[in-house]
Amino acid sequence: MTNHWIDYQHSDVIMNIGGNTAENHPISMKWIQKAIDNGCKLIVVDPRFTRTASLADVYAPIRPGTNTAFLSGLINYAIQNNKYHAEYVKLFTNASSLIDPGFGYSDGLFTGSSAAANLGDGQVAYTNKASWAYQRDAEGKILKDETLEDPNCVWQLFKKHYSRYDVKTVSEITGCPEDKFKEVAEVFCSTGEAGKAGNISYAMGMTQFTHGSQNVRSCAILQLVLGNVGIAGGGVNAQRGQSNVQGACDMGQLFHIVTGYMPMPADGQDFTAYNDAGPKAGYWVNRPKFLVSMLKAFYGDKATADNDFCYDYLPKLDKNRSSVAYYSYMAKGEVKGYFCFGDNPVVGGANTKRKRKAQAKLDWMVCSDIYENETASFWKAPDMNPAEIDTEVFLLPASLHFEKEGGTISNSGRWIQWRNKAQDAPGDAKSDLWLTDKIFKAIRKLYKDEGGSFPEPILDMTWDYGDEPDPAKVAMEINGYETASGALLTTFGKCADDGSTVCGSWIYAGYYADESNPNCKRRTRETEGLGLNSEFSYSWPVNRRIVYNRCSCDANGNPWNPDKALFKWNGSDWDKMDVPDFNATVPPEETADKPFIMNAELQSRLFAPGMVDGPFPEHYEPWESVTSNKMSNVQFNPCCMVWYPEDRGSAADYPYIATTYRLSEHYQTGIMTRNMPWLNEAQPEMFCEISTSLASKIGVSNGDMVEVENKRGKIQCKVAVTPRIKSLTINGEEKEIVGMPFHWGFMGLSSGESANDLTPTIGCANTTIPEYKAFICNIRKVG
Repeated sequence: MTNHWIDYQHSDVIMNIGGNTAENHPISMKWIQKAIDNGCKLIVVDPRFTRTASLADVYAPIRPGTNTAFLSGLINYAIQNNKYHAEYVKLFTNASSLIDPGFGYSDGLFTGSSAAANLGDGQVAYTNKASWAYQRDAEGKILKDETLEDPNCVWQLFKKHYSRYDVKTVSEITGCPEDKFKEVAEVFCSTGEAGKAGNISYAMGMTQFTHGSQNVRSCAILQLVLGNVGIAGGGVNAQRGQSNVQGACDMGQLFHIVTGYMPMPADGQDFTAYNDAGPKAGYWVNRPKFLVSMLKAFYGDKATADNDFCYDYLPKLDKNRSSVAYYSYMAKGEVKGYFCFGDNPVVGGANTKRKRKAQAKLDWMVCSDIYENETASFWKAPDMNPAEIDTEVFLLPASLHFEKEGGTISNSGRWIQWRNKAQDAPGDAKSDLWLTDKIFKAIRKLYKDEGGSFPEPILDMTWDYGDEPDPAKVAMEINGYETASGALLTTFGKCADDGSTVCGSWIYAGYYADESNPNCKRRTRETEGLGLNSEFSYSWPVNRRIVYNRCSCDANGNPWNPDKALFKWNGSDWDKMDVPDFNATVPPEETADKPFIMNAELQSRLFAPGMVDGPFPEHYEPWESVTSNKMSNVQFNPCCMVWYPEDRGSAADYPYIATTYRLSEHYQTGIMTRNMPWLNEAQPEMFCEISTSLASKIGVSNGDMVEVENKRGKIQCKVAVTPRIKSLTINGEEKEIVGMPFHWGFMGLSSGESANDLTPTIGCANTTIPEYKAFICNIRKVG
């Protein structure tokens, strides 16, 4: 999140798209309700009329998989109706930057594409991005046209690209009626007026698509065009699906990054090449300091300048190592062993039938959870034969978060908060830290006693958290300290590239800077002000509550909204409410064109050459779709890896749109909640939802058993016939939607068939997050 939960109260308009806040993020809904009480308008864009939608001033239906088209239409509407924040766009975005004259777009593809056999099924890659580059002068500075009139400037290219997304076209693609789309556009684009604040709140209904990253990019672009980034009540705000998803990402748990969002070293890339590949401008020029400090945290005294601080010990990214990818490698027998902690991919992963079969190719698997889950017990699934499976499975009993002695979680607003133990775990259940500590020490002893092909990364690793691991010691290593004095770091600005500092994750520097009273344990509530609550916990980076906050003021340092000012130039100094995301030691005119200090351009990007699938978002259909792409002859994202082309169904066989979602009564794959009798009583079994019109077409009534089928499999469940889902008119044809919660599996007190038996093994071109939210199916009555 660019902002935080409490800041929602300052929004003039909130658009909830790709999420169901009232049912899945109730604390967030508390602050949305506060905003509504203050006069905020709530817009909900969703395929279903949810409980969140029931509170909306404007509800707009949308076909799953068409968020980019919908948001592109809003961007175009703002431009065509002069509702964008022109001063903000010129100051704070790269609108004036000149792009290579060779850049262009034609029929679904940008310039620079070529066939990519490694992606499969006729896909392309942008292997030549020379035409996506900025024009530069002899000194390497980006050339600009401050009039925004040059045909090669970003603004002109931008307007041309989005002009194709007129109201009629967007309505035909998304199924949102024209009058309803115009109502959304009028209400949300009203926040383009200086002093107004519009907030976009989203969840997995924005990201779980083959174009998920471009969906989020579209949110960011819309907010930039309207001037809603960096201000109180604004922002692009992801509602995380678990309490510490943010913290897991911060600590490098994604396959393509290490801690603090530094990229994973590429195969064949040595220490010098890695550092040379980093940005040459912006705050990321300090990346070598963050890398060396992280390596010192890993390898301590063994990490020296002479050995490149043990950089060679780091794994190198040789190919796609996402969860989608490694299960495909597992299915080929290339993966021999598998640790799975706090995850249940045999229910929560895409195309779970393939996952069960892949795990049968493993030699061994170690799972840790609070109950026996489907991943650990994959061999018990109805379609598996234990006699044919040789995988040895170890199930370690885990403890819940309130049964663990200390440690932090980081919420969606980047607030890092220490948690204390509330009760003892039952039986032999242990914390993740305890289990990891014991496993690592045992592995290291084996390497020490028996050797191995490359034992040094294990033998040389610093691991001094005590006989019984102390989470405070781990926290201090993550926070960082000076190697000579042991003094804890108060800011990442003190990280060095000479080995004099340790810092496990540079963005966390300062969260545990005082051993006796660490910032992450603070609980002082604000009594007046904007609700930033700067003395409550610690928000990365450097306790900043709203990022990109230089954008809250104009070029002269005057706040766009004086009543909700984060900063103001008083003539000689800055009056500050938040931690500045800019150089606050100089006058405003020296920072006006440098509000995005992490970007090499020092400005935000309407045009983003770093994206895999295009510098501007473009609508593509989901991998499986009931219609053709109205915007071009390129049907779906051309840069996605196609793992199993044989799994793709056709609309002729499977005519209905399918999507998945969560319920209030169950959590994620349900292994915790489906073992609680009172929650099972509240929501006892798997079901699917369809409209009354679809029920009439297939001859079913509420509560009947149905079979939902596609190219990947079939499941049976009861049907809920409801007016919450309605048919949509797509490209002139009526199309129906089948909605399914994904919480059920074959284990637990409440078992049922898994919706994810039907979801496809394909993911976003940039992140590989699976396309759970848009695929196709057929449905019929059973019996």
